[in-house]
Amino acid sequence: MSSPGSGIFSGFTKLCKGLAVILVGGHVVVQLLPISVTYLALIPARTIPFGWNLITAGYIEQSVHGVVVSTLGLLFMGKLLEPIWGSKEFLKFIFIINFLTSVCVFVTAIALYYITMEEKYLYMPLSGFHGVLAGFLVGIKQILPDQELNLLKIKVKWLPSLMLLLSIAISFFTPESATYLPTLIFGTYIGWIYLRFMQRKPESKLRGDPSEDFAFSTFFPEFLRPIVDPIASIFHRMLCGKSEVSSASQGYTLGGSPLLGSDPIEASRRRERGARALEERLAAEKLAAGRNSEEPHMDANDRV
Repeated sequence: MSSPGSGIFSGFTKLCKGLAVILVGGHVVVQLLPISVTYLALIPARTIPFGWNLITAGYIEQSVHGVVVSTLGLLFMGKLLEPIWGSKEFLKFIFIINFLTSVCVFVTAIALYYITMEEKYLYMPLSGFHGVLAGFLVGIKQILPDQELNLLKIKVKWLPSLMLLLSIAISFFTPESATYLPTLIFGTYIGWIYLRFMQRKPESKLRGDPSEDFAFSTFFPEFLRPIVDPIASIFHRMLCGKSEVSSASQGYTLGGSPLLGSDPIEASRRRERGARALEERLAAEKLAAGRNSEEPHMDANDRV
């Protein structure tokens, strides 16, 4: 007999379950064979001969709490994102964010070594799924920006910013911050770049999300946005071309004419789909919980 709260832990997709098995399996491997960390984790000094660790490092959790957080985060956030994006796009997002985050962390570690001349940055084993989880938070911010979390009383759109702020604050008191902070920062930023400029929309045959509600400055408090916007526009021109007009004035353009679907309507539809998917999932979980609570009464009646 299922417990009344089992609906919360149901509805996980097959893809997310399969990826969760990989995360748990990777953790078991490095615990049973510690030498495997040398080949699977990202060790900057050994990345040149072992280039595959730019891919494998993202799926290797070296600690128990790391594999628990990553597995639960994958299952619960994947349960929301995969039905909206589709399994193929969901898996593509994970692969791209994981790989590019590892590349950025590798470059950062090399840079820190040349700046400080401390060899720990070259031989520190870096790994974990938390960069992808940070990207997931950006995806949820895009889909359900105004959804409020009842427990924390904050809107979903602030989750990536609060996660980074808390991580940076903790880094001042923990010496191992270099093992996780760059991954979280790059996972968040690359996740935003991919969703903002690169993700293909099958319904509109366009890429990205040019809406003002998903601009880079929305990660910052309102009073900082006049400072952030000019800086963000530099990267916008680098990614989209100098001839493109800013989305703040005319939307994404091609040859001076607006592209179909580049206005906020597409972003509004995406948020509506996300809200609808969340409502359907919550309704299904409540229905499952209601059925589970009725089962004891049905069993009692049957015995009578």
